[in-house]
Amino acid sequence: MNGRDNGRAPEAAARKPARERILETAYGLFAKRGVRDVGIDEIIARSGVAKATFYRHFPSKEALVLAYMERWYQARHDAIEEAIAHAHNPDDALLAAFTVLDEWFSRGAAEVNTFLHVMIEFGAEHPLGQAAMAHLAAIRERLAALAEAAGLSDPEGFAWSFHILTKGAMVASIEGDQRAALRARNLARVLIDLHRPDRRPAARPVVKTTGSASAQHKAGSREPAPVRELGESASVRRLDSARG
Repeated sequence: MNGRDNGRAPEAAARKPARERILETAYGLFAKRGVRDVGIDEIIARSGVAKATFYRHFPSKEALVLAYMERWYQARHDAIEEAIAHAHNPDDALLAAFTVLDEWFSRGAAEVNTFLHVMIEFGAEHPLGQAAMAHLAAIRERLAALAEAAGLSDPEGFAWSFHILTKGAMVASIEGDQRAALRARNLARVLIDLHRPDRRPAARPVVKTTGSASAQHKAGSREPAPVRELGESASVRRLDSARG
């Protein structure tokens, strides 16, 4: 058993500064079980510090959670920035986040979903929820800057859409999909094309018809039945087939 299992800090960990031991212990517990489920007394026992020492470094549990989120943000930021630095082109730089997520998903890194967990646990009005949202906003700002550098249209809108894919991949990973990041990356490539000004697909015209489908048939019309929304792929296929 290790020190976290029996409540005693390992010898190597005991040599670390008290604040670092507390933060490392909290990091592992919060990531696996969420914030609400972990009490201060457990963190104190597992980190091997006195209660007075704990409160000297972290006046409250909220202060500890904020430090935990800041550490997670920095770890994610550094890993993604390193992947971006090795990208061969602007598109690869945009997709670098999924490379990092795929690596973390493959080794079961529980802390990947930290900000989502905190927002769900505390809500958007709570100071911890707001801190999580601030970190997510910083990530979107970076994505928007990368999108602008890649020459994409509506960089801010792209960043929001891109973030939907990363959040969806995180949720899918919780369900057990170890390929969630790779699937999301494929969708991100499509999103990049949609925001590339010179490659945006032309809008298809909406066919407007009058009268019922049966009346058209009796009149010998070769036009298909009215299609209300050509955005539905099945409807588009039927229309194209009829015209061919």
